[in-house]
Formats: sequence, C-alpha cells, structure tokens
Amino acid sequence: MSQFGSHGLVWSGRFDADGFRTAVRMNAEAGYDLLEVPLMDPFAFDVTAGRAALDEHGTTIAASLGLSAATDISGEDADAVAAGERLLTRAVDVISELGGEHLVGVIYGAMRKHDAPATARGRQNGIEVLRRVADHASSAGVSLALEVVNRYETNIINTARQGIAYVGEIGHANVGLHLDTYHMNIEESGLFEPFLDAADVLRYVHIGESHRGYLGTGTVDFDATFRALARIGYDGPIVFESFSTAVVDAHLSNTLGVWRNLWDDNEDLGRHALAFMRGHERAVETIALH
Repeated sequence: MSQFGSHGLVWSGRFDADGFRTAVRMNAEAGYDLLEVPLMDPFAFDVTAGRAALDEHGTTIAASLGLSAATDISGEDADAVAAGERLLTRAVDVISELGGEHLVGVIYGAMRKHDAPATARGRQNGIEVLRRVADHASSAGVSLALEVVNRYETNIINTARQGIAYVGEIGHANVGLHLDTYHMNIEESGLFEPFLDAADVLRYVHIGESHRGYLGTGTVDFDATFRALARIGYDGPIVFESFSTAVVDAHLSNTLGVWRNLWDDNEDLGRHALAFMRGHERAVETIALH
C-alpha cells in the first residue's frame, strides 16, 4: 500500500504551534499516514512543538514551499539568490529535525507569473544553488523533489520531460522530480506517459483535481494516473492537495488564486479524498491480479 498524505492547508490556514498541532491531529483522524506542511517561514517554525505533535499522533512529515521574488535562486539578483539558498538550507534543517525525508515544491525559483523566459545566468544560478543545497540535504537525510507546475507559476519547468531534463542538468543523486496532477492536467497531453517518462527520478506525487476541489468531480484522469504509478512501481508519498478560503487566509488565498471555493467542510473533503485514492489504488491492483 502507498503512503498517502494530505497538504496541511486542507486542515489549517496557519502553522504556528497551535495551527500545526491542529493540522497534525485532523490529518491523523482522517486516516492519513503523512502530513505535508507548507514551510513558508522555516526560520520561525517551532520545531520542538512540531515534533511533539507528530510523535503524539504517529505522523510522518514532509515539507513544501514556493520561493518568492525576494528568494528567487533562478534570477540574477545576487541578494535574492543568497537569501533563497539560506531559506532552502534552513528548510532542510527543519524537516530533518522533524524526522521528515522530503522537501518538495517550487524550490528552484520564484513561484509567480513571469513576464519573460528565465535567463541563462539565472537558470545557472538556480542549478548551482540546488547542487549545494542537495549536498547539505543529503547529509541531513532529506531528499529534494522539484515540483513541475504550470506556465503561470514558473518559467523553468512546466512538463515532466522539461523536469527530467532539468534534474539531469543539476546532476545530483539527491534531486528528483515532484509531479502534480492539477498542473499536469494543464500542461501535459495525458496523465499516463509522463509518469512513465519520469519513473527513474520521480520522488513525490500531488493528487489534485482540475478545480482543486473534490476528487473525481473535475477533468483529471485519475484512472490513468494510478495505472501509471502502478506500472512504474512507485512507492513514494502520494499527497492530496486542495485549497479553500474556508481554511486558507485571505493573503495566501490570493497568492494561490483561490477565487471561488469548491468546499467548506475539510473533514468531509479529506476523508473523501483518502477513500478515493485508496479505491483507485485497489482497483489497479485488482486488475493486475486478473
């Protein structure tokens, strides 16, 4: 059976000690194995309180983040590149101290709408930073996975094949790929072949619907997704992701483009998502046995 997780913003809109504890508890009560915490400010994260909450509920942790313009390692602003490297290094330390093994997301550049392609110098800056961060992460027992996202959120990697090529440019064994069905549904021509293409470097998977609401109510081909994951023998985290202003605060909701809500009951949403993912996994296994 796969290790199923959920994104922390399904459960809580803030991640101080109390908010994190709430997310851990609700995630565990819904039956998930893993919680992905959006580590927006790793310098302020209360590691001691966080570890206590995880231990109390027997929950595994992963962390994600998206870099900003002020921490863009794939730009030409030396101060921003340096700030981004410090942020990523601290994020690695936090997830390691929490006992986690994965740092994922848009950790290779600013997550925003860009008005031009990345420059050669900026792209090289990002590659060099990621190599150093990957060295540090390796010594801390943490793996890096770069999330492939749509054209409105990055100008670096928008498809699995672009991601595979970029990981190859970095050339570090501790850097892999993070695929997300929400973004794939925008950029890919299908949701089967990209997983097969990325099999050798795939470290992390996000499961999200086309409108980021209830799974199975949009246009994402989850049958193809789970068939592909079974075909390649993927055994890493599979994490449900969804956003609503019922939980996420106004500032972050605006950043994420949550202009309409698809749900207001996170307990029902989370339980439905886990049952949906497990059902698809079981269906694929049943077909394989016959």
